[in-house]
Amino acid sequence: MAVSMRDLDSAFQGAGQKAGLEIWRIENFRPVPVPKSSHGKFFTGDSYVILQTTALKSGSLRHDIHYWLGKDTSQDEAGAAAIKTVELDAALGGRAVQYREVQGHETEKFLSYFKPCIIPQEGGVASGFKQAEAMEHQTHLFVCRGKHVVHVNEVPFARSSLNHDDIFILDTKSKIFQFNGSNSSIQERAKALEVVQYIKDTYHDGKCEVAAVEDGKLMADAETGEFWGFFGGFAPLPRKTTSDEDKTDVSFPTKLFHVEKGQAEPVEADSLTRELLDTNKCYILDCGIEVFVWMGRNTSLDERKSASGAAEELVRAAERPNSRIARVIEGFETVMFRSKFESWPQTTNVTVSEDGRGKVAALLRRQGVNVNGLLKTAPVKEEPQPYIDVTGNLQVWSVNDQEKILIPAANQSKFYSGGCYIFQYSYPGEDREEYLIGTWFGKKSVEEERASAISLASKMVESLKFLPAQARIFEGNEPIQFFSIFQSFIVFKGGHSSGYKKYIAENELPDETCKEDGVALFRVQGSGPDNMQAIQVEPVASSLNSSYCYILHNDSSVFTWSGNLTTSEDQELIERQLDLIKPNMQSKPQKEGSESEQFWDLLGGKSEYPSQKLAREAESDPHLFSCIFLKGNLKVSEIYNFTQDDLMTEDIFILDTHSEIFVWVGQQVDSKSKLQALSIGEKFLEHDFLLKKSSGETPIYIVMEGSEPPFFTRFFTWDSAKSSMHGNSFQRKLAIVKNGGTPLLDKPKRRTAVSYGGRSSVPDKSQRSRSMSFSPDRVRVRGRSPAFNALAANFENPNARNLSTPPPVVRKVYPKSVSPDSAKLASKSAAIAALTASFEQPPPARQVIMPRSVKVSPETPKSTPESNSKEKPISIRIESLTIQEDVKEGEAEDEEGLPIYPYEGLKVNSPDPVTEIDVTKRETYLSAAEFREKFGMAKDAFYKLPKWKQNKLKMALQLF
Repeated sequence: MAVSMRDLDSAFQGAGQKAGLEIWRIENFRPVPVPKSSHGKFFTGDSYVILQTTALKSGSLRHDIHYWLGKDTSQDEAGAAAIKTVELDAALGGRAVQYREVQGHETEKFLSYFKPCIIPQEGGVASGFKQAEAMEHQTHLFVCRGKHVVHVNEVPFARSSLNHDDIFILDTKSKIFQFNGSNSSIQERAKALEVVQYIKDTYHDGKCEVAAVEDGKLMADAETGEFWGFFGGFAPLPRKTTSDEDKTDVSFPTKLFHVEKGQAEPVEADSLTRELLDTNKCYILDCGIEVFVWMGRNTSLDERKSASGAAEELVRAAERPNSRIARVIEGFETVMFRSKFESWPQTTNVTVSEDGRGKVAALLRRQGVNVNGLLKTAPVKEEPQPYIDVTGNLQVWSVNDQEKILIPAANQSKFYSGGCYIFQYSYPGEDREEYLIGTWFGKKSVEEERASAISLASKMVESLKFLPAQARIFEGNEPIQFFSIFQSFIVFKGGHSSGYKKYIAENELPDETCKEDGVALFRVQGSGPDNMQAIQVEPVASSLNSSYCYILHNDSSVFTWSGNLTTSEDQELIERQLDLIKPNMQSKPQKEGSESEQFWDLLGGKSEYPSQKLAREAESDPHLFSCIFLKGNLKVSEIYNFTQDDLMTEDIFILDTHSEIFVWVGQQVDSKSKLQALSIGEKFLEHDFLLKKSSGETPIYIVMEGSEPPFFTRFFTWDSAKSSMHGNSFQRKLAIVKNGGTPLLDKPKRRTAVSYGGRSSVPDKSQRSRSMSFSPDRVRVRGRSPAFNALAANFENPNARNLSTPPPVVRKVYPKSVSPDSAKLASKSAAIAALTASFEQPPPARQVIMPRSVKVSPETPKSTPESNSKEKPISIRIESLTIQEDVKEGEAEDEEGLPIYPYEGLKVNSPDPVTEIDVTKRETYLSAAEFREKFGMAKDAFYKLPKWKQNKLKMALQLF
């Protein structure tokens, strides 16, 4: 593409040279920079150009350009924004992806730049509107949609705007209400609460009350009545009407057009293939909701502008859904665009584009512009780090048919390529012992034993209540964590399992199992003494490589061979591996180019061999996906600019780093889905959603919420307290908001993490204490006690309720005040909850996992036979504690940490009512004994009743 001086707007000079967000507003058809302090503030009468620059691990910069059109912007302004976007792409070298964003229909990628949301303000500049001035606060009603990013749209302030499917935010002068539609999901409610917090902080200076109102609840609560009072009183809501926003699933035939002189002409073809696209032309791919403009590398700037204009005309046609436009450049097509074609080549000619970017850089340099960030920089070469403590306890089993056989400590790092293995590794975490259970499959292992290994490992994980991280690893694709755990790792050819022996016998294959008196060649690799491997290869000269060192032996001789490209560190590893492979024989060193005849004779003569190091899958920029797995079908949705807060406890997510796959499973995912986690990871690799030709043997990790290993959390800014909270996503967010942004802990706060960086962080062998006699029977099982699991079940689950009955009512997000007494109660609550947890938790890891020479059986409470009330012993203990702790205060606390009050003070018509309680759940403040006396049943039995029965009983007792 030819670039001239007139094509480059001066406002874009120097843009995109470093990672970050840049925004321009269109004023008088020219882009004007928006200061960072105003990023995220949009006016409905304006058009904007937004540039997101991302620094990639490869060393290059990726650019995404968006142009946002307010609902009241003029057509001329919108056209100017579209044209300026093309010009900005030209200034960046012609490789950026460009997106058209229309107010109310923005892409999730665009909204992810402005979390939690954008709320456009009335007014504008170039459109002739006058900016909104500070005035008396007006009441607004917003509708919120979305589980991962929130689309916020203002709707008319009227009852008719409300419905049962969405979440609404009523912003009044003194209070913000969140109205949760009965059919809305927990995840949507949690995300909407972030919008409430944003409105409070942005438009109320953090000074207003907030309340959550449940759809369908009776008006017994004052704040519920206050909410409905804004709408003239309570009345049934109308059915939701179908709007333009809901017309996204309408089937629309995919059509391809080529653009000639600004006109879109249909392309006739039986199927979509890459060969249909000519590098000298521009095309429009119309997929209904999504419209793509493909611009050939050899097209001019005017041709690209013309194609963009044709796409704008196309989406403005009548009876079309609200379409999004994305413009892509040849060679830099998005995954979404390529997925529309039946065939697409894997490689692209990037060199030409780099040359074009260089010409643009030279042009700008002559204008005196700093272009340091415009050109690709060399990637920073970093030695891979394990991000795991390597001083833990390792135990390894080999799989033989349907059984696992424990391998002695001296041989547990010696694997066979025809075998399958299970390893269990325990290591010190931040505040407790962590576990990693994994399977390793040799290249020649049989499918039956692979299945047995997975089944046996899954049972081990399940026996530990799904707490350990689980790994599936194939030979040749081992991650750095695996090698660092084993430290010295050897892979021999062949195998000894019955499955392998049976396979080679049935297929009349030779037994390659390594023998002491046979000829064997090992390639030695690794980064140091704590990460070194010896891999047996074919004993022929073509197996050599100038970048590695080798060990060659037969029954009477041992040779070491060093390639010309190896370092002294590489050669040092040979001596260490010799101690493991042939410990009592003197070796004969061989340098590449000066080998002895005996050396070549053992290899069967000389032949050519490579000199470059073997390529391994490199870690790339991570991508996070939410997953839905139904009836064997996997649907994924990418989450852009992800954070830890995007991991919802009700869902399963996949983190794809290219070299590894992590399947994260929330605490509230059902047990059946937890067991399918590995299948979900395998399906993800099979479908290759990022179209990067991933290997099906890529390592897969299964990570449970609350037990995330450091080699997973390093991809986030991680707060371990957040993943250890009780309740669903909405309840957790509510708890954080109530506590001023501090999560309520389910466990002690983790101590400062140990250093995992580089070899220097690994202790010397003499300092290492790795117990090889670790017993799984003594494993400390982390997590909640049975009592707490039962108590957690008392939280209301909106997904399980009968939608024909009223859901719960108001929960106050921000209490009006916190008295000294209530603060005292909170501290007591935390103390009693901690003591309660200790009743059924096992002792700390240091008491359970004993040194090898010491065996101590920690004292545990005697178990009692199961009864109809499993929580009864815990309730008795809690009540005993309550009497001792609170007798002088005249009040107590129950298992949930709530204060206990007498029945007479909790009644609706009490002459002396208690204060600072959730009036929708008065019964929760009764003691266990008084609850059973009044209701005739225990609390857990009561909460298993249908809602209408609960309400009926509470009304009869004047608690509702």
